[in-house]
Amino acid sequence: MTVRQLLNEKGHDVFTIGPDNTVLEAIQKMADQNAGSLVVIEDGNPIGIITERHYARNVFLKGRASPTTRVRDIMEAKILYAHLDQTVEECMAVMTEKRVRHLPVIDQGKLIGIVSIGDLVKSIISKQEFVIDQLVQFIHR
Repeated sequence: MTVRQLLNEKGHDVFTIGPDNTVLEAIQKMADQNAGSLVVIEDGNPIGIITERHYARNVFLKGRASPTTRVRDIMEAKILYAHLDQTVEECMAVMTEKRVRHLPVIDQGKLIGIVSIGDLVKSIISKQEFVIDQLVQFIHR
């Protein structure tokens, strides 16, 4: 399965926030949207990503204040991206190697979606269940 197929099934929703928003606003938005990350957008372009992990490690554990810390101060500015023609397995390999849980999807320079490790695992399990079902049917013939 490709990222294109996965996005067609799960949708293209991407939750975003600005770099000058507070971390409190970011965490509230993640909670409201039941999301583990937000893509940081400035002038219409993705410039970073903020995750629950960034909050835990760079705000909470360092004793910073969520209402006064800006997203730009804790976001990851080196964003790894997925492309529509990449396979789920390729994305899984990148996520595993780089230890990230979210990959924004870029097409022709535009942010068009995001895939999470959960999305990929769900897709792989579904594919394996299909193969198992086909094998069971073959054996019973």
